[in-house]
Amino acid sequence: MAYAIFKTGGKQYRVEQGDKIDVEKIDAEVGDTVTFEEVLASGAGDDISVGAPFIDGAKVTAKVVDQFRAKKVVAFKFKRRKGHHKTKGHRRHMTRLEITSV
Repeated sequence: MAYAIFKTGGKQYRVEQGDKIDVEKIDAEVGDTVTFEEVLASGAGDDISVGAPFIDGAKVTAKVVDQFRAKKVVAFKFKRRKGHHKTKGHRRHMTRLEITSV
């Protein structure tokens, strides 16, 4: 099965056709098709091609399945013996993608 490693939102993802992944929010509507041109590596089996830094002409296309917010992340700060503690939290905006072609 062919796979690719691409970059979006400051992170790298290894995907194959048919995979569903959650990435940082992309400005696209549900049902839109998105193309990623920053492909770092791709291969099938033992054959792999690595870019420097990207592979020319390679692309990954995906369909936007959902726009949502992730679970809450809690940042808890605490100083022992001082009676000091602070709780903060946030929820990241995410996009769920279904990979259509590599």
